[in-house]
Amino acid sequence: MDRCTAFAQAVVDGTYNGRAVGELEKLACQRHLNDLKRQNTAGFPYYYDEEAAQAVISFAEKLTIAEGAEPKPVQLRPFQDFIFGSLYGWKNKDGYRRFRLSYIEMARQNGKSFTNGINASYIGNFSGYQYGQLYLTATKQDQAKIVFNEVAKFIYSDPDLGELFDVKDYKSEIDCKLTNSTIRALSRDSKRIDGFRPLFGSVDEYHAHETNQMYKLLEGGTGNMPETLISIITTAGFDLNAPCYEMRRIAEQILRGSFHKETEFCAIYTMDKDDDIWDPMNWAKANPLTCETEEGRERMKDTAATAKLAGGHELRDFMTKRLNIWVQDADDQLFDVESVIQCGVDKKLSDFAGMECYAGLDLSSGGDLTTLSLEFPYKESGRQKYYIWSHSFMPRARLQEHIQTDEAPYDIWSKQGLLTVTGGAGDYKNDYKFIIKTLKDQIERFDLKLQAIGYDPHNADAFLPDLDVFGCNLTPITQSARFLNDATQDMRLLFKQGDIAYDKENDLLRWSFVNAKMVVNSFGEIKADKENGNAKSCKRIDPVDAAIDAHCIGMKCTEAEVDMDESIQKFLKWMG
Repeated sequence: MDRCTAFAQAVVDGTYNGRAVGELEKLACQRHLNDLKRQNTAGFPYYYDEEAAQAVISFAEKLTIAEGAEPKPVQLRPFQDFIFGSLYGWKNKDGYRRFRLSYIEMARQNGKSFTNGINASYIGNFSGYQYGQLYLTATKQDQAKIVFNEVAKFIYSDPDLGELFDVKDYKSEIDCKLTNSTIRALSRDSKRIDGFRPLFGSVDEYHAHETNQMYKLLEGGTGNMPETLISIITTAGFDLNAPCYEMRRIAEQILRGSFHKETEFCAIYTMDKDDDIWDPMNWAKANPLTCETEEGRERMKDTAATAKLAGGHELRDFMTKRLNIWVQDADDQLFDVESVIQCGVDKKLSDFAGMECYAGLDLSSGGDLTTLSLEFPYKESGRQKYYIWSHSFMPRARLQEHIQTDEAPYDIWSKQGLLTVTGGAGDYKNDYKFIIKTLKDQIERFDLKLQAIGYDPHNADAFLPDLDVFGCNLTPITQSARFLNDATQDMRLLFKQGDIAYDKENDLLRWSFVNAKMVVNSFGEIKADKENGNAKSCKRIDPVDAAIDAHCIGMKCTEAEVDMDESIQKFLKWMG
């Protein structure tokens, strides 16, 4: 049995005792074994080539590690056998590599850059592809040069390789003489790769990328290529709205079988949900290289002890960088982000046809995001729950501006039906009458029983008369911590309890909830706010404000009904 498959089999069978293995790593191994059983079938036109898998493993182990007291040959660990064997062993029906995208996530100092250094060396000069373009990218040039330097060290330490490559450090380029290919290290200067055709692209520490621009530029040039590999290597990060976290979520869905993307390889090394993070034996799940041995675990104990004692940022950094656990970097985070993500469901507005609802309106000053939110109280298994439907609006003339300033895909959200662009090319203010029409249309289409509308009174003067047409209670929702505290606190708890639901495809709403920060007044009352309370912040929370407005008016109407019932009961008792 080849080394890749042997490792996968041992992990799944539970016979691998080299170190602790996490659930997601086991799922990656199970995926490999499952695919072996269905290879070359009508629904799965891929096959596993053991010789191709062994070829890259053999190549890697002919390399020399020059760093350290003295040179030594590369000796791949079993998890690395699995990675390389998977990437190069799996082929499509035409004999080209199956995997065009690779997402590898693990704690720092576990050989991620080393892995892509081997990939670049092998693909650049030994894949047989002539005049290939290989890019080693990161947010900063120093970071991009890390993988570049891994390749250079292999070359400098082996005279034979030195004859086959030409390292031009001053240009951050390496020429591959056998194939006339070029390896280049690039940072955010994305114009240098726009329009090119990468045979291989390394995206280093993707968690640090604020946008997916670099990745999309690489990916965009691969469409007509029969064989390519974009290899993302990263450690977990602090920003759960970053493109890396979205890719991580997709990778996890692939491993769990809830999403199918046969051309993406995924390997995630992290702690399991209920693991004791202070147990050194668990650390190897996120550190398959550095914590494989007792010596490695001993070296990490001092860092763990400091993090446990100091807490705060020190603990967050330990969990993220050393245990590969995504932790939102904000002590003022309003909502528990993982809970928000878990509350995404398959329910649509149509599922609540004919039901009572409460509306919340967050009105922009004119040219920003404006949001309409509907909240539906409903019972599920005897438990009180709330469904949030949300739709936003933006004037057409401000769309491209906000795509740039907010670093948000409003154009994509518009195509997905989450955002309506109002007006013509010269319109810089939202068409509020169109927003009113949208609410009317939803009420008529789904026979909704609108009970009340809570609205932000700021900028509402011209808007207010149009709301009378709905014939329901209209209540201004003062945007202060004192007024919003109860509804905000309640919504926080509902998310934690899993009693809020929203359409899981509404990325705009989820993005907004992740952005929301908490501000506290002198009485300890809270409300949602933008990052650092900055009115000019581009981390928009308008859908959150509208949802809280809807929840606030719903709570007040419910309280009023309860008060009325109590008054009637007291009156009847007095009359009796």
